[in-house]
Amino acid sequence: MNKAELIDAIAVNSGLSKVDAKKALDGFITAATGALKGEDRISLVGFGSFSVSARAARNGRNPKTGDVIKIAAKKTIRFKAGAELSSSVN
Repeated sequence: MNKAELIDAIAVNSGLSKVDAKKALDGFITAATGALKGEDRISLVGFGSFSVSARAARNGRNPKTGDVIKIAAKKTIRFKAGAELSSSVN
């Protein structure tokens, strides 16, 4: 499902127009991005939670040459599915 298909689904399921559904989705994306930049956690009960975690620097290998390379530390976004979402998928 791409963004346009998600907007269509939101419009159908919520009774909103496509324009309002797009505004709602864009608002969610903006708010979630801002919260995660501030390293806050976003919890949506029944759906799941988004959080930021730190990944330490480490050594890796160039698969082509086999040389050891340094991989820099970085922050990653994690998603943990909630119980309702997990049970509905299974």
